Parts: sequence; structure tokens; C-alpha cells
Amino acid sequence: QVQLVESGGGLVQAGGSLRLSCAASGSVVSFNTIDWYRQAPGKQRELVVAISRDGSTNYIDSVKGRFTISRDNAKNTVYLQMNSLKPEDTAVHSCKAEVLMDGHGSTWFGWGQGTQVTVSP
Repeated sequence: QVQLVESGGGLVQAGGSLRLSCAASGSVVSFNTIDWYRQAPGKQRELVVAISRDGSTNYIDSVKGRFTISRDNAKNTVYLQMNSLKPEDTAVHSCKAEVLMDGHGSTWFGWGQGTQVTVSP
């Protein structure tokens, strides 16, 4: 019933910007928690930024000051604004989220399929 779909990836030169979206479809009321991960070929998957249940936001040190996460509850969409991109940011970016499905406390937890971000030197 619930699906997470990432979009906004692409090819950009170093120093450029991209805005990723993670849209939740289905009977979704709001996001409870949000994680953005990235994984490059041959490298471990790493958590880029997370919004916890208490609303706190935590970024990995390498993206602080460059990336900004935001949430549009009305559209059930989370955005990741990525500025000053570096070649080391090249990876498949995926969102993971727990969503509130209705007004009675039902939740769903899962992953999106990912969107490719490629930063050329």
C-alpha cells in the first residue's frame, strides 16, 4: 500500500547542486522518522542525515553546511537539498522512513529504490 519513491538525482559538476525528493504514496498521513542513505559501488552504505521521532536532525560530518533536509507534510514528501557537491558524494541515495498511515496510529516502515547522484570532477 505504501511506497517510497526517490527522485531528483542526476549528473552534476563539482560545486553544483541537486535536490532529492522522497515521496510517500498510499494511505500516508505523515512521516515519523526519515533517513537518507547513500552507497557507492564497492563502498559501505552510510547514513547521510536522519530525522528522529523527536524531530531532531543529525547530519554526517562530511555534509554539514552543504546538505539540508526538509519536510513537506502536506505533500508527504521529504527533500534533501545538496549544495557544493563533490565527487565523493557520488552514490545511489535512498530514503528509509517510518510513516503514519492513518489517524489511529498505524505505521509502515520501508525503503525507497534509490536515485543515482553522480558528481563529475
